[in-house]
Parts: sequence; structure tokens; C-alpha cells
Amino acid sequence: MSSIVQAITTYGPISRASVAKMTGYSKQTVSEIVGSLEQDGWVQTVGRTEGSVGRRAVVYEIVPDAALVASIDLGGTKVRVALCNLAGAVVVESTEPTTQEGGQAVVDQIATIIVNTARMNNIASEKVRVAVVGVPGVLDAKTGNIKFAPNIQGIDKIDFIGSLQERLGIEVLVENDVNLAALGEHWMTRQGERDDLVFLSIGTGIGAGLVIGGQLVRGATGAAGEIGYIPFGADPYEAESKQVGALERVTATRAILDEYAKLSGSTKTVPEIFEASLKGDTVATDVLRSAASYIARAVASIAAVVDPACVIIGGSIGSRSELIEMIEAEINRCFPRLIPVEASVLGNHAALAGGASIALSRLHISLFSGGLAGAEIIIPPPALKTYQEYAV
Repeated sequence: MSSIVQAITTYGPISRASVAKMTGYSKQTVSEIVGSLEQDGWVQTVGRTEGSVGRRAVVYEIVPDAALVASIDLGGTKVRVALCNLAGAVVVESTEPTTQEGGQAVVDQIATIIVNTARMNNIASEKVRVAVVGVPGVLDAKTGNIKFAPNIQGIDKIDFIGSLQERLGIEVLVENDVNLAALGEHWMTRQGERDDLVFLSIGTGIGAGLVIGGQLVRGATGAAGEIGYIPFGADPYEAESKQVGALERVTATRAILDEYAKLSGSTKTVPEIFEASLKGDTVATDVLRSAASYIARAVASIAAVVDPACVIIGGSIGSRSELIEMIEAEINRCFPRLIPVEASVLGNHAALAGGASIALSRLHISLFSGGLAGAEIIIPPPALKTYQEYAV
């Protein structure tokens, strides 16, 4: 059944004869399975094939709103929830400040947002079948615990996944938020075109998500991409570098704020520092160029190992075009070959898109694979233009 659903999901509206040709199943088998899917409300007829010669065939597509998934982007200051249908389109989205009580209170908040968002938009809560949460930390592959998430108090002290599953009564998956952003950019804009990419997020912290051969690289303990701990920038042997990371100490928000205050004797926000640089403040420019130089060295280090087709830069600081231009210039100074550097297309919705892609694939497999080991259903992304219009 999974291959038939894959054909309908990818190429629908599609006729049963075309499905049979793609999957290798007989027309009779396809007709029986499609009929069963239609009866159960998973596929629907949407017309007939065009043409004046012979009978026009009935064509089918997945019923988009037969089930939904929840994609959650959990940050230290905000939590975003997007409910997406089986076609990958965002049905509704909610955002609110992250509770500062931490731990179980965060679990309760996420569950409440999902339930309330569904109810307020006349969506039956049982339609939401899978949830994926992007967290600013690392999921330990062996224990299932979340580590290195200092911005979410107490999240490492609880069974986060188990608690949320208990509250929602559905399957819950957790992934690093930058990893999800990398998957989101790949899914929405580069799937099948550039299957080797690096997503670099620069903001409160700095981290990377690596998609190699079209697959997310997590590493043995789930900590692949924690580039804040690359041992240059600040002294990597100092105790603080083991807590925050030597590279992060010279590139992220706090580093830029502190360095500008030290050199200028005044305090500004990060946006104000960027604006000051544009107006000719040489101290602001020097501070940003210093951060860009370290980031460029990190990009070059990654490129020397994995040779990505492109490096996509996002995050509250990384999304600034001025910084990206500085990073490109510094890369050209320190690396012998071209590394294409691009700004994120999805911005602060990249992680939500990545979460949706994982949740939809997991849901389709659970619904249509019949428990077949190794089954895989690849979900084509919704139209980028539509997603961007919604995200704005």
C-alpha cells in the first residue's frame, strides 16, 4: 500500500492506471487498494483525465485534511506551533512567549497550544496524529534525554518526550532546532537538486545542521553540528568554553554586545550595532567583521570536511545581509575554493518546515505501510510561494 500512496501523494491527481504503471502492481490490485483508501477517507476523486479519445479516467489525490501533524519550534523566548495537513500545507499557526517556569511547564504549554489552536479553528483534536518538536539542544540518541539546552530551564531534568506524549496521546518526536531548519530548507527549496548542504544558524548561539546525500547527519550521540564548540575564537581551554563553546563566545549575540560595549564605552542592541555600522560607526563595523571572520573560519572548516553544495545562513543575526557579505569576503580570504553562501529562504519558519517534513513522513508510514520494516514515504513539499506568503 505504501508505494501506491507514495505515487498518489507525489503525482496526484493521478489515475489508477498510471499508479499501476508506476508501482508495477496490477490494475485490479491498485483499484482494490485505492477503493479501500477512498472508503476510509484517505483519498478522493478530483475529476477525470482530459482528452477526447476513449473513456476519461477518474483521477485521485490524497485528502489533505484527513489528518494533521503538529510542528513545534521551541525557543528560549518564543514557541511556535504549526498544524499542517497531509499535503504539507500550513493550516494554522500560533505563537506565544515561552514560559520561563521551565521543565514540565514547557510540556504543558506546548500541549495546551496544540489543543487550543485546533479547537479555536474548529479542528477536531484527534485529527492531529504526530508532533515534532524542535529544541535548542541535543537529543541523546541512547537515553532520549535532551542535553545542552541552557535556554530552556529544567528541560534536561524531565522525560520531555514521554511527558508530552502522555499529555497529547500521540507520537512525539524531538529534534535539534537547527537540524530541523536544515531539513526545512532542503525539503522546501533544494530537495533532489542540492542534497549536500549546511544550514548555519547565528543568533543567541551558533549551530549547524548538515544534510549529506539528502539525509540529516546527527552523529553518534546526536551532537553533530554543535559548531559553537569548535576550539578557536576564545581560549578553548577555559572553563567557560566547555560550557558555552569557544567559537560561540566570539560570534553570538552576547559576544557582539560585550565587544561593542568594551570598545565603544556605550551599549547598543544587536540591530542598533548593525545600523550604526551602516551609518559609518567604525567600531560597530570592526566588531561585526571580527565575528564574520570567525564564522568564515568555521564555514571553511566544515567545507574542508564535507564539501557542501552550499551553506545557508539564518538566525536572528545570520539573516542580516551585511553579515553574510562580510562572511563571504572572509571565506574568500582564507579558503582556496568557492563556497556558495546564501541567506535562508524560510527565515524563522525553517525549523517548522523541517518538523512538518519529518512528522508527515512518519504519519504516512504509520498509516499506510502496514508495519512493513524499512518502509519509506517521501512527502513532496507544498508550493514555496504559498508557504512564504503564509510565513510572512
